[in-house]
Amino acid sequence: MEMKPRRLSIIRPDDWHLHVRDGEGMAAVLPFSARRFGRAGIMPNLKPPVTTVAQALAYRECILRVLPAGTDFDPRMFIYLTDNTSVEEVARAAQEDLVLGFKLYPAGATTNSDAGVTDIDKLHDRFEAMERSEVPLCVHGEVTDLAVDIFDRERVFIERVLVPIRRGHPALKIVLEHVTTKDGVDYVNYDRSMGSQTAATITAHHLLLNRNAIFQGGVRPHHYCLPVLKRETHRQALVAAVASGSPGFFLGTDSAPHAKHTKEAACGCAGCFTAHAGIELYAEVFAEMNALDKLEAFASFTGADFYGLPRNMETITLVEKPWLVPQSYEYGEGNTVVPLRAGEQILWQLEPSVE
Repeated sequence: MEMKPRRLSIIRPDDWHLHVRDGEGMAAVLPFSARRFGRAGIMPNLKPPVTTVAQALAYRECILRVLPAGTDFDPRMFIYLTDNTSVEEVARAAQEDLVLGFKLYPAGATTNSDAGVTDIDKLHDRFEAMERSEVPLCVHGEVTDLAVDIFDRERVFIERVLVPIRRGHPALKIVLEHVTTKDGVDYVNYDRSMGSQTAATITAHHLLLNRNAIFQGGVRPHHYCLPVLKRETHRQALVAAVASGSPGFFLGTDSAPHAKHTKEAACGCAGCFTAHAGIELYAEVFAEMNALDKLEAFASFTGADFYGLPRNMETITLVEKPWLVPQSYEYGEGNTVVPLRAGEQILWQLEPSVE
């Protein structure tokens, strides 16, 4: 007798770390996220970056204009923190419900981060303003010191940057974005045990892959992302963190589309495109850990609670039914984007909604 596939219905999840770019590329990738998620935290590292509340709201309007008809997807905005961000801009952000917080990119740390922060010590008045107004600070947790091994940059960032920020600003809400190491997991757990409002997002690709994936059968540019994939021991620490059900960790895909030719290049761009299976890939991880009962809180509750937003009301249903991922998707006129698992199977799929 053939067994029926497992089905799991959960409150519609949110993606608290998403890149949708702009222009034709945005219109191509946005429907993937809109189908799966109720809300998303939109990253501001465009060219030029989104550095003010006014620019963030204008970017949001651009997103809304290209959403598929009938969708109620709700983009929430982050502002790019720079050396020149003013205390007054922090105050404006605090008054705008559609702005989630500020994103700290160390200068040169990742895609389009050239305008990032160069000296943390000069920003303490901005951190104080965020602390007073309960505006979250979200950080790309890597140092850019070339003397530091790329696989150690998260650990060193925690030691050199994050610990001093927390020491000086004990009430500041902090998110360690796309955490990749046991060091990061341990830091979040310790900080929360001390009463701090600290959390971290975790991507599906860092849960599923270790650094060997970059070199299987040759260099695999579509597995190259920043922060870079780490050792298996670190991957296991991330998996244990999400399987534990801790409210310190929530979903942030960091889906980061780049045109195929910019990834498969002499100096390829960093980023994994995962929006095509933005919740299904997580279901694989939780199923493997016999922790499907923890997926809903991780994907649908914890992030909303951290940002002080109401939880979504509608539901989605996932079915344990393998499907074959296309080799690529369209990404604007004449371009394609290669998704994670291109040409391979994903074991769970999103059940079509009933209209």
